[in-house]
Amino acid sequence: MSTQIVEHIVLFKVKPDTSPSKIDTMISRLNGLNSLDQVLHLAAGPLLRTRSSSPFTFTHMLHSRYKSKDDLDSYSTHPSHVAVVAESGRPICDDIMAVDWVQTDLTGPVVPRPGSVMRLTLVKLKEGLGDTEKKEVLDVIGAVKDLLPSIDQISFGENFSPARAKGFSIGSLAIFPGLSELDSLDSDSNLELVNMQKDKVRSLIESVIVLDYVIPVISETSSL
Repeated sequence: MSTQIVEHIVLFKVKPDTSPSKIDTMISRLNGLNSLDQVLHLAAGPLLRTRSSSPFTFTHMLHSRYKSKDDLDSYSTHPSHVAVVAESGRPICDDIMAVDWVQTDLTGPVVPRPGSVMRLTLVKLKEGLGDTEKKEVLDVIGAVKDLLPSIDQISFGENFSPARAKGFSIGSLAIFPGLSELDSLDSDSNLELVNMQKDKVRSLIESVIVLDYVIPVISETSSL
């Protein structure tokens, strides 16, 4: 059975001199937003690692899911969300980036299992490309799950919120059961398969951000 959902990704670059207590407060308050009615799933925590040579050096990530764009809009303007960002997010961050897309046929659980591992890939296309080239890239991403059975779930789409996306127009996330399955991508056979797919669209892409993130267990003490 498949489900249509809206994916919302936020990346944070926390200032290097920020105290651990302030970081913990930001993460706890962000995770407290999971209680809002519009939210199907929300989890925030530190990034595991950056796999790309991007100039962006993000440190933390929030991933959330919604039934519709209207629900995402309601979440974004909710007083609790506005307060968390204004009081605990922006004051300790040098940079914040967000990407949103619609996954029309998500298979598997809407709420990922805590402890599973996500690989997030954001793609910036070269200037002047149109819908045809964008579809080529999306088709290549969509074919990855069939090539890599270790992926539990894949979601991808065109970003519909360009204001905070720094020019990245395509997002995808692949969820793996654990770190060993994710790390198996680095095996020679899997690397060859992945590189073959990348080669099909490499000429269309200006830059890529690739980040790994362990989906955290949300503490019951997380609060707004």
